[in-house]
Amino acid sequence: MNQKLFLLFHIGRDRYALQASDVAVVLPLAPLKQVPGAPPSVAGLFSYGGQHVPVLDISHLAHGQPAAVRMSTRLVLIHYALPGRAAQLLGLVLEKATDTLRCDPADFQSSGLDNQEAPYLGPVLRHHGELLQWITVDALLDARTRELLFPEQPAGEAA
Repeated sequence: MNQKLFLLFHIGRDRYALQASDVAVVLPLAPLKQVPGAPPSVAGLFSYGGQHVPVLDISHLAHGQPAAVRMSTRLVLIHYALPGRAAQLLGLVLEKATDTLRCDPADFQSSGLDNQEAPYLGPVLRHHGELLQWITVDALLDARTRELLFPEQPAGEAA
């Protein structure tokens, strides 16, 4: 059996999952530096290990409402794959990110929907009487936001 570990969290009242292998570290929610001019789902910048990490608010991305600030809201740093480049850290503000689930990824099935506005929404799994949806981390950012957060040539560097 091909068991994988998933980090579970909420967006609104619904539950979602990230594959744990995508997760670098789970931290308590911390103050972020705002990024003026960025899309509203960009919560800000976070300094981690001497690196500046852009942070995305998943609740805001999905529903247009910022994540609730509560004890179970976490700052989760993930490995974000960039086309043709090394993966970078991307922060995610996730509500109720306190549980894990070990299961076979093949148990997740297609939702039957083709939501072009939310390409990060992956297959679903029935778990404890509710549907749990897998978030595809590499599809979280549209091209404009990806270029803003991870420019080919960072600002201030000579060509």
